[in-house]
Amino acid sequence: MQTAPVTPERLRSSVIAVPPMARDQNLVYAPEENAKIIRHIEAGGVDILLYGGNANFYHTAPSEYASILTALAETAAAETLVIPSVGPAWGTMMDQARILADFDYPTVMALPMQGLTTSAGVATGVRRFAEAFGKPVVLYIKQDGFIDPADAASLVNDGLISWIKYAIVREDPAVDPYLTELLQLVDSQLVVSGIGEQPAIIHLRDFGINGFTAGCVCIRPDLSQRMLEAIVAGDYETAETLRAGFEPLEDLRNRINPVRVLHEAVSLAGIANTGPALPLLTNLDPADCDRVKHAAVQLLEK
Repeated sequence: MQTAPVTPERLRSSVIAVPPMARDQNLVYAPEENAKIIRHIEAGGVDILLYGGNANFYHTAPSEYASILTALAETAAAETLVIPSVGPAWGTMMDQARILADFDYPTVMALPMQGLTTSAGVATGVRRFAEAFGKPVVLYIKQDGFIDPADAASLVNDGLISWIKYAIVREDPAVDPYLTELLQLVDSQLVVSGIGEQPAIIHLRDFGINGFTAGCVCIRPDLSQRMLEAIVAGDYETAETLRAGFEPLEDLRNRINPVRVLHEAVSLAGIANTGPALPLLTNLDPADCDRVKHAAVQLLEK
């Protein structure tokens, strides 16, 4: 596992895969199945793994946190950057900071808490966690009103942010006043597109941000990585062709549920047995499985 500090160049070198987390029938972390997912992604030339929403890190038990951190660090290849998550509750984050002190993870992502938050409160919470962790952290902006651009910029200016995962969904990703304001205050090389392959071309080409995270990359990492390389090279025609290949599965994720569909798709494509969904989520309804399997296998065999 890579332990060096994360740089903008590193973020641009690989798609940031956001994998599901495989569990056995007792909901326990499944080492062999998770290793299959990691090896599949690495074999496709992708060597950044972000364990966040798709892994349902929101509901990870504090009692299993250290063992999962150990397993991920030991399973990833030496050159692979692994980024686990903390939170979403602030008290959970602070307890996790003490556990993280025993590990060499160069950064972690603070999951966005929904509900009882204010922008200033989020900024204070992330600040205190980063200070306790002792390293810059990933700020995940997923919805309007979570944190004001000025508050996010204050964290960046104080050296507390490794990078920002920007994931507010827009009907037209080219029209985004929040992202426009954020980039007036924050270096675009510290902002990553966080909504998969679909808006990545617009985000990187038109807004100038740096790299993208994706879930469907877990099915075809080589195609997603080629898409990133095409965008960086300015070959947008090739990038668009590659992007379109992910669209059928991504449409199902948007229509049903992004996390549940990806969790099942990895199993249905034969990559690994991801097992039961960790509550408070559920696996897909049987009626949806055929459509997801068709789209996942179609993408795998492209």
